[in-house]
Amino acid sequence: MMSVAVSEKNITTEIASGIEKSLNAASSDHALRKEALESFRNLGLPPNKAEEYKFTPITRSLEKNFNFATQNPVSKNTDVSAYAIPGVEADVLVFINGVYSKEASSIKSTGAVTVLPLQEALNTKKEIVLKHLGKHADTKADAFIAWNTAAFKDGVFIHVPDNTVAEKPVILYHIHDAAQGQVVSINRNLIVVGKSSELTVLEKFDSTGSANFSNTVTEAVVAENAGFNLYSIQNDNGPRYQFGLTQIYQTNFSRVNTYTFTLSGKLVRNNLQFVLDGEGIESHMYGLYLLANDTLADNHTVVDHRKPNSFSNEMYKGIMDGSSKGVFNGKIYVRPNAQKTNAFQANRNILLTDKATVNTKPQLEIWADDVKCSHGCTTGQLDEEALFYLQARGISKETAQAMMLYAFAGEVLDNVKHPVIKEYLDNVISERLHKNF
Repeated sequence: MMSVAVSEKNITTEIASGIEKSLNAASSDHALRKEALESFRNLGLPPNKAEEYKFTPITRSLEKNFNFATQNPVSKNTDVSAYAIPGVEADVLVFINGVYSKEASSIKSTGAVTVLPLQEALNTKKEIVLKHLGKHADTKADAFIAWNTAAFKDGVFIHVPDNTVAEKPVILYHIHDAAQGQVVSINRNLIVVGKSSELTVLEKFDSTGSANFSNTVTEAVVAENAGFNLYSIQNDNGPRYQFGLTQIYQTNFSRVNTYTFTLSGKLVRNNLQFVLDGEGIESHMYGLYLLANDTLADNHTVVDHRKPNSFSNEMYKGIMDGSSKGVFNGKIYVRPNAQKTNAFQANRNILLTDKATVNTKPQLEIWADDVKCSHGCTTGQLDEEALFYLQARGISKETAQAMMLYAFAGEVLDNVKHPVIKEYLDNVISERLHKNF
């Protein structure tokens, strides 16, 4: 036990030392970064038995696989087109090994909608950026958030002013090319959607080569009567480690849909946190994880109802094959003032082997008495009778199994609103289910 504790302290110290050397006292966000660094030192990376990470040994994995004193290799020949989603008319920002690539990006929006690399926005849109940056993602709550806030190198700033519909989605391609050695990226995104406005954002993570790790934090502020759709596709090959936080703040009558698809990787931790600070709000969270080999995917969600007359709905589904491991922890808070709240949560899982596991923990904490809330989880195997029925009609066992798994996953996919993104996901998921399961 002593050696683990010392080791964890050392990796925190190593990372903090590197951050401190990179701080620029003249930067507009210096105070924010300095305070976050202090939080990171105080918190330290989570030990193996930390309650929020007890099924996900992320600190131990980082300690074994990364040297945080080394620099990322420079990649000049990455084939960005290999990872692109075809047929989507969008503003595209590409980050290679965590660094914004202007040459590979294409920002087509003009006029009212602002789409900029975050570092550029800190110089040209400083007032609105500093009004929101770091105000919602709590650096005192989690060491990875503190680390990100102190050390982020790049990211995107998106601002949709009041009464504006962003006609094109914004796509963020995060490509980690570790062919020449390990890669560590720290990225930060800030999204502000004004009153009665609409925006769709898609982030896609891909990797190649040796070990790579990303720490990505996204803060989104969704104003009154605004709509926001956020897609996250994680389909990395090889030894891919990832921490991600999406923190969404909603006000009166706003509408948010999030879609999280975890299709591959070594260890993926997704934190999704909502604050519903108004009335008439709708929040929908959809998640699908298709895990094979020894992949570990951990989805932690928090929905905080603070005002009355709002609605949240959460559905996460998982399919585990090989010796993969799924984790789901979903919390719903209903504050004393949040009367007339409707909040629903469901987590359903299928295990295809005896070695695959899932740990699921839905939670409700309610301090109001006039609410409708429910949560539940199920874990099981494919229905043998249904499988036999399909085989009896001349369908091979492998095809029958893929059909049943596709129907199971389809309940999440059916909620995807963008037709081209939906078609792309449908093809990727169908191929995965027929090939790997």
